Formats: sequence, structure tokens, C-alpha cells
Amino acid sequence: MADDELGGWAIPAPAFKPDEALVALKRQLRDLKPLAERGTRYELQGRTVIELAAGDEHIEARLAKRPATTPEWQRHRLASAADVRRFVDMVRQALRRWEHED
Repeated sequence: MADDELGGWAIPAPAFKPDEALVALKRQLRDLKPLAERGTRYELQGRTVIELAAGDEHIEARLAKRPATTPEWQRHRLASAADVRRFVDMVRQALRRWEHED
């Protein structure tokens, strides 16, 4: 819908605040068992599978393709609440996949 169809009342999305989003993301990841939180890293059976870092305008997230001593990383730039939700969904899918690979 164009702005003129709404009478000029287009509502912008709230600004993304990486520091606040990082706190919420860490809370969501903490709830996903069997992940173990180690600061901004998350481990599965002693192997780092997620690393997080807040930037000025986004969160840099790395998700391991599979648990390993030296994992191959998939990089994700989270710059909106929708990106954060998608990342948590990807982590859930990865955990299910890794559980079946064992």
C-alpha cells in the first residue's frame, strides 16, 4: 500500500538495536537444549557451534555447518528482528540435524 493510500501515515519499523537484540537472542539460545552458553559462544558437547558479536548496526553470528573441533562456519548478519528469528530457526534445524547424524 502506498503512503498516499494510508493518508501519509506509513509507520516505520522500529530501529534495530543490536545490544538489546543480542540479549534477547542469547536468552532464546539459552533455552535450546543441549546448547551450553560460554559468554558469546555456544557449545554442543564441548565443541563451539555458535559465535555472536554485536556491531554498531547489526549482530554478526557464526553457525557451524557441523560440530567439530575446528568447524567450518556459516556467517550471518542479523540487522532486524526478522533476521534474528530466522537465525534461531536455523539453529533449531541444525540441532535436529546434528542429533540425527550422531
